[in-house]
Amino acid sequence: DLAPLEKDIANLLAAKEASGADEAFMNAASPGVIAVFQPNEYYTNDEDYLQALAEVMKVEYEKITEAGLILQIDSPDLAMGRHIRFRDDDLTTFRKAAQRQVEALNYALQNVPADRVRMHLCWGNYEGPHTHDVDLHEIIDIVLSAKPQAIQFEGANPRHSHEWQTWANADIPDDKILIPGVLDTT
Repeated sequence: DLAPLEKDIANLLAAKEASGADEAFMNAASPGVIAVFQPNEYYTNDEDYLQALAEVMKVEYEKITEAGLILQIDSPDLAMGRHIRFRDDDLTTFRKAAQRQVEALNYALQNVPADRVRMHLCWGNYEGPHTHDVDLHEIIDIVLSAKPQAIQFEGANPRHSHEWQTWANADIPDDKILIPGVLDTT
């Protein structure tokens, strides 16, 4: 049922028009974050589940961008997923899962131009210490393999404020745009 999505798009476009804004963006969950917070209970394996989620989200992503909106993919699965769903697994297992999640996302975005998409990467803003967060240098190659042109990331979070060095040393493709977060909820 696409009616709720179509209603959200219409409401946002009306607000954009009424405000005189040049652009507007709409958030949508990545297939990976859905899989992290709503684990597979019905599919034969996690890969089939992730593919099914990508198929469903593909429609939503295309509808949002076809309406002229920028699509913001919320993808905390690539960072926060490490200490949520994969906390008992080793880093190699988590990295393989994150790579599959990016592949599913890229599949779902195959008909969406990269310059109409930005991806939000975060470690979560829950109350509690971030003592088990994965360091950016452990996942940056996977993050940069995602299709979205722009990458939003936490730059003000005290636990991750040092990670500007990882970005500075990374081989960032010329077509990528970095959007550092400069405010922290704490």
